[in-house]
Amino acid sequence: MRSGTKVAIAGGVFVVVAGGVGYGGYNLWQGVSGGSGGGVSAASSEERRSGPVTEDEVTATAKDFLAAWAAGESERAGQLTNNPVDAGPVVAGFAEGAKVSAAEITPGAPVGPKVPFTVKATVTYEGQSKPWTYTSELTVVRGLSTGRPLVDWKPAVIHPRLTKGGTLRTGPAKTGAIQAVDRKGVELTAEKYPSLGPVLAQLREKYAARTGGEPGVETWIETETENVPDITLATHVKGRPGRLETTIDAAAQAAAERSVKQYEQASVVAVQPSTGAIRAVANNPATGFNAAFEGKQAPGSTLKILTAAMLLEKGLVTADGPAPCPQEARYYTRTFHNLDNFALGTVPFERSFAKSCNTAFIKLIDEVDDDSALGKEARDVFGIGLDWKTGVVTADGSVPEETQGAAAEQYIGQGTVQMNALNIASITATAKYGTFKQPFLVSKELDGRTFAQASRSLPESVSSQLRAMMRAAATGEGTAAKAMAAVGGAKGAKTGSAEVDGQATSNSWFSGYSDDLAAAAVVQSGGHGGDAAGTVVANVLRAG
Repeated sequence: MRSGTKVAIAGGVFVVVAGGVGYGGYNLWQGVSGGSGGGVSAASSEERRSGPVTEDEVTATAKDFLAAWAAGESERAGQLTNNPVDAGPVVAGFAEGAKVSAAEITPGAPVGPKVPFTVKATVTYEGQSKPWTYTSELTVVRGLSTGRPLVDWKPAVIHPRLTKGGTLRTGPAKTGAIQAVDRKGVELTAEKYPSLGPVLAQLREKYAARTGGEPGVETWIETETENVPDITLATHVKGRPGRLETTIDAAAQAAAERSVKQYEQASVVAVQPSTGAIRAVANNPATGFNAAFEGKQAPGSTLKILTAAMLLEKGLVTADGPAPCPQEARYYTRTFHNLDNFALGTVPFERSFAKSCNTAFIKLIDEVDDDSALGKEARDVFGIGLDWKTGVVTADGSVPEETQGAAAEQYIGQGTVQMNALNIASITATAKYGTFKQPFLVSKELDGRTFAQASRSLPESVSSQLRAMMRAAATGEGTAAKAMAAVGGAKGAKTGSAEVDGQATSNSWFSGYSDDLAAAAVVQSGGHGGDAAGTVVANVLRAG
């Protein structure tokens, strides 16, 4: 696409035709800039400007960059960005690594500084040419030192799934193809279920050989990160896929995908309490990082499910027994409050759980008299940290041993506790079923892996009280009642919020179950648990 190409510009479409008459970079550049109008392009601007980029600057800069990219002028395209050192090689890799022999790039109408565009490429490998079409967008910003309008460089400009360190490649696939299906035989694809993209990539890399899949010719993103598989972008010559049955439920997955898209950053997971089968997993954004499985952050008051189980097991409380819920509680040097400084007085512990009273939990720490008790409960009953073998990469949660005020923070899901939506969904499932069932995506018989097992179940007397407390949270005046109002069946829930790294608005956490489905969600900076994450969980539970 460099010296042997022809570039045409018509109606905002940049067409590169392999084998045409070559144009030098300077002539191409002058032609493009000359059509920008007003001399506002990055190439022609002579005076240093300041302030937000103008509409003309956005339009002209986007056209110049897209034309240079389409023409294979990687150095010129790089100079139109605010990071030419990184941008140039990635633009070059579009032609060289991905084997793109021709391209049309059509910009859409700008939305502020953002310009969407469509790429229609022709990929040629060993004499065979195939079409490859996708959409992306770029953002124009003002250069900090030059004042020029420039494309804000991110690899995702070239392809929305491309990240730093990734490389575009076209050729024979490294592994065979798979046809992943849900528990009822419905085909699962990344196109229909975007959040499953990284999951399906891992499943393919691990299990394609076991299913008899044969490789075809593909375009993919080659990753450098350990445990992150290559990402297939297009299949040009199909291989023979091997059939892989998963535990996903297509209806629940579709609801999960729709629900997380309501928020800029959100994750949700649903599991079956009686088996541990994962029914849905979704993230927004649906990038290569599966935050729902691999994220690590404080889960807020959703961890009170685990803390309450420990307190019930130790006989320090009963669901209907009295427990104080003061406005504040102090433990060593730290003082804890409830939301908006509410107080309930001495009430049944079930009500403190339903209203998410922090101080009711903090007041009981002295009676526990064991800094390792919460971590033991997490591991021995709820299976947290037991190296789960789900079939893909997961972070399995941790409750490290702490002392004094740091230990108190853990009781209400703050401090050094690290969880993700999968972990909290599993904790909720264990509370519902009474026994930990390790989450999984594919049958252990497929590769003979051993599932993690907790050392003991919850006593039935404790399990029944815990379910009653979660039912109280999901009904009446409980903090989860509004979100769970439309969810039927035998239901229970818990809300949570967690402040991380001094952010202005807390993360919204929510977990709940209905009959034999449990789900948990987190919405970054979503506020209180029922405000955002609650709607995500409720939607998935209804669908499942």
